[in-house]
Amino acid sequence: MLSSETKDEIFDLIGQTVTPRLSDQLRFVLEIDKLKTIIRQTPLLDISRRENDAEHSWHLAMMAMMLAEYAAPDVRLERVLRMVLIHDIVEIDAGDTFLYDATAEAGQEEREQKAADRLFGLLPKEQAVEFRSLWDEFEAHQSPDARFARTMDRMQPFLHNVFTGGHSWKHHGVTADQVQKRMAVIADGSTLLHGLVTRLIEESVARGFLLPSSSD
Repeated sequence: MLSSETKDEIFDLIGQTVTPRLSDQLRFVLEIDKLKTIIRQTPLLDISRRENDAEHSWHLAMMAMMLAEYAAPDVRLERVLRMVLIHDIVEIDAGDTFLYDATAEAGQEEREQKAADRLFGLLPKEQAVEFRSLWDEFEAHQSPDARFARTMDRMQPFLHNVFTGGHSWKHHGVTADQVQKRMAVIADGSTLLHGLVTRLIEESVARGFLLPSSSD
């Protein structure tokens, strides 16, 4: 692996060869390679290993293209794709937070805001503003585009749990009511997909993939 000094020397060479804009864009492109090293709790369907953030983001983009017909009519797919591709970039600095780990959520927003400042700040000014705006919109999940993007983000690991027999659910002792609570936002992006998720939660409990609700 190259030393930081060698990398800086190469970036200096790039800066002398191309415009500052292109130099900044290339620095960002190389920095987000680190997303491939951020490991999530979600297993691959063959349970050979856990997926990384880059794989997760790619999968969401593919899902959004396939399932866009189940979104609200005013959802703009191109914006959804951009959101799902950038939504986890902040985890390069902030790390991945498991959806069902309440303790890990403490300080998550602060960590991610700080990460967004640094990472999107690597870009030329107008692209930095654009990317940060899309990320902020996704996090707020108030617009139709953001709601559908969030639907994809919640549904992908859910499907992986169903089709691995509740692999990470079992490992972390997750209960049906916890999953129902976390999957509720899917209804904001697609009532049809939320109905499917609700049915699959019931089936997962029946098959022993998921613990019954703590109140049962």
